[in-house]
Amino acid sequence: MRTRTLTGTRRLTAAAAATLLLLTGCSGSGGDGESPDGRITLRFQSLAWQDESVQVNKELVKEWNATQPGVRVEYVQGSWDSVHDQLLTSFEGGEAPDIIHDASDDLADFAYGGYLADLDALLPDRLKRDIPERSWETTEFGDGVYGVPYLQEPRVLIANKKILEASGVRIPTVEKPWTWAEFRAATKELTAPEGREPGAGQAEYGVAWPLKDPVSATLNLSRSTGGQLFHRGADDKVTIRYTDADAEVPAVIHHQVNSDGSASGATLGMGGSDTLPGFFGGKYAMVPLGFSYRQQIIQQAPEDFEWTVLPAPAGADGATQGVSPQTLSVAEDTPHKKEAVAFIDFLLQPENMVRLARGDWMLPTGTAALADPSLHTPKHGWGTGAALARELLSAPAQSVRGYPEWKDKVATPALQEYYSGAIDRAELEKRLVKDGNLVLARYQR
Repeated sequence: MRTRTLTGTRRLTAAAAATLLLLTGCSGSGGDGESPDGRITLRFQSLAWQDESVQVNKELVKEWNATQPGVRVEYVQGSWDSVHDQLLTSFEGGEAPDIIHDASDDLADFAYGGYLADLDALLPDRLKRDIPERSWETTEFGDGVYGVPYLQEPRVLIANKKILEASGVRIPTVEKPWTWAEFRAATKELTAPEGREPGAGQAEYGVAWPLKDPVSATLNLSRSTGGQLFHRGADDKVTIRYTDADAEVPAVIHHQVNSDGSASGATLGMGGSDTLPGFFGGKYAMVPLGFSYRQQIIQQAPEDFEWTVLPAPAGADGATQGVSPQTLSVAEDTPHKKEAVAFIDFLLQPENMVRLARGDWMLPTGTAALADPSLHTPKHGWGTGAALARELLSAPAQSVRGYPEWKDKVATPALQEYYSGAIDRAELEKRLVKDGNLVLARYQR
């Protein structure tokens, strides 16, 4: 990692200002977090939500506190649903957590805005060496490193094993995944003819795309076809260009829904969990999901349901995927940055990183943790996921200021309409590029 300096200005949105009045303080103990007896208290806001993950995080906090009497860590529960606005409000109100759990694609505005500490000079060499540079790139903004990437997940195909094996289609492997063209052809073959009951090796639909939030899936899977979308010029300003490489994956999804009949249009407005009942009932032969959904499948699937984990399709750039790892950052305003980093270093010791990864059913970024044998077993697809880890690169929008607004106001509605067939590629490109560049320009003056 390179040595970096912090740039940027602070900004308070109207929504954050309104929320500030409702916030009772997610972090602030007031003052400098130091008690009269000299003991330091750090607030660690975690976004863990699955029972197993929450338990592991709380156990590690307890273990730290048992051995570090001078620096106590307090566990604070946050939520993925509201984390961006909640953090912005707490930063502006002087009530930010000392240690912040988030995702790398949510950090750019906070990093450029001066809310997060540059960790480059604070991190121990062990941690810098253990996490690959391709992962560190997801938390590098301007001239600083503003988070430690520690958990990641590829997108995979979760398939009904009985249907797949009875169909006769070639079953993809990590070594030889489907191309996007083969994937489209396979979903046609797995789909029963319209008006007929599915036979052996068939479902009502070959695939269900849960695309309630379509942007991340679209951009990250498009890395395999060379899609980049965001391009940084010599003046360091970012503009959007929509090329054939960017269009290939969206076109497959569009055709599956609108011309092939191999994907259900009804699932486009669903989240991943919403598709599981239909998947268990044999309505869909496959569902593209994040690797961590395996836990829900284990918990919810009927006892006799057989499923398998397949790699996502590959393109001209192979099985490459974009990824936005979960991260741990330190608030710029905390007076105890060294102590906060020491706690992060403790959390991310290899054995602890394995515990966190297994608790979240994700993959660790650290090479020592990723080598753990428990993450390479065939059971529940762990080995497939671990083998895909080498293909994970920084998501295209990782360091783009204004990305959250572009995503919510421009890209999400445009992609939803394109996938449903309401607009064509030309209109999609117009919205993503013309409207998108207008949004980004406001953040780059």
